[in-house]
Amino acid sequence: MNKDVIKNLHDKKAELQQRINAIAADFKKGRSQDFSEQTSESENNEVLNEIHHEAKVELRLVEQAIARIENNEYGFCQQCAELINPERLNILPYTDTCINCAK
Repeated sequence: MNKDVIKNLHDKKAELQQRINAIAADFKKGRSQDFSEQTSESENNEVLNEIHHEAKVELRLVEQAIARIENNEYGFCQQCAELINPERLNILPYTDTCINCAK
């Protein structure tokens, strides 16, 4: 197993956790009493909610990839059990499907 892959996954995990925590902290802040500011903040909250959700999904994928490494299952398609192309893993290190099964 390439140590860079493991390091990159752990770095990505830390980055995602930091992003999720920052968004959660922003949500905990009080909102403005000014009505026009509240409208802008509401729109901002919608965007932050989506980013928060996407980061949590990506974090789950990264954690699953780390678990597959620990279980010596990393790099194998979870659907057909064939090896995943290393170039695909370089681009998307937490993928769990080969390109054929992903289609």
